[in-house]
Amino acid sequence: MSPFLNGTLRKALRTNTLALFAALAMGAAFGTAGAQEILTNRSADRERIILDGARKEGRVVIYSAAIVNQALRPLAEAFMKKYPFVKMSFWRGDSEEIIAKLSAEVRAKNLVADLVEGTGVGELAVEATLAVPYFSPMVTAMPEQYRDPRNLWTSTRISYYGIAYNTRLVPPDQVPKTYDDLLDPRWRGKLAWRIGTSSGTPLFLSTIRLARGEEKANAYFRRLVPQKVINFGSGSARTLVDRVIAGEFPIALNIFAHHPLISRAKGAPVNTQLMDPVPSTSGTMIVPRGVRNPHAALLLADFILSKEGQQILANADYFPVRTDTPPNDVLAPVIPSRAGVPELFLNSDQLNQYTESSQKIFDELFR
Repeated sequence: MSPFLNGTLRKALRTNTLALFAALAMGAAFGTAGAQEILTNRSADRERIILDGARKEGRVVIYSAAIVNQALRPLAEAFMKKYPFVKMSFWRGDSEEIIAKLSAEVRAKNLVADLVEGTGVGELAVEATLAVPYFSPMVTAMPEQYRDPRNLWTSTRISYYGIAYNTRLVPPDQVPKTYDDLLDPRWRGKLAWRIGTSSGTPLFLSTIRLARGEEKANAYFRRLVPQKVINFGSGSARTLVDRVIAGEFPIALNIFAHHPLISRAKGAPVNTQLMDPVPSTSGTMIVPRGVRNPHAALLLADFILSKEGQQILANADYFPVRTDTPPNDVLAPVIPSRAGVPELFLNSDQLNQYTESSQKIFDELFR
């Protein structure tokens, strides 16, 4: 499933968890005294302080939406090899599962996670004041647009979005290359997009709104309605690409741009086309308020954001956030800067601001 929460569930979870997180913020916090001072330490001896503290804490737990065998297990093995005095544990879940688990722990005043990673979870945690500021010197290796000036989250991996098309059904000279090309009558009833997830239809609509402004975006949406875009709501983000490969849909909108490239490298009749602008989002990592092991949390955060940690994510077919860590060669063609196509990065604040209203537009025009 996507790291984003679908609109309905997102609203329900926010309603149910804000009270819990607010109580925590007003004084129900538990964990190491003075953790905030540790988390924001920028002194010259920060590394020594973190190492000494992590040795005493001896453990760190991360909740993440990253794939276990490809990313979390290799990260844990490399981290514990480098820091054998800290036992790293992880729990993998979709965003819905992660936020539910965190909510239960807050309710029981028994917070287990020291770090939480995943776009949808990070947004809710920040909005609910569960996330606390923390500093990692590793952020200097990432582009400015991927950083949070409040230091409430750090980007861990980037996702780019484009269209997937079946190369047997869509001739090279007919591949839509702009959003306006999607309005061509030849594509009526032949386009599909994912529903039930914020990284599907709401992200597509939010991109158009941000790029064109509300008036021009609304005009575009009304021209898109007659295209009768197929609402696809089953399976994971990969499933829709698989249906394109099978020939069920000639074109899929707003898919993870790297998925078709992975299949294409294996001989599948599929490819990716980037649009102008290319929407992008990031997986984000937060430290929860009340963290029990702040030194070990920082040690792990630094490792994940280091060149070594980012290379592990690159090997797992994720896009690293560091400029000095290239992605898998197969995936490189969909990096907007390399493809010569403008990128539109939607940070957590923009996702919070636009997702629900974009979902409302979808419900009114395309449901």
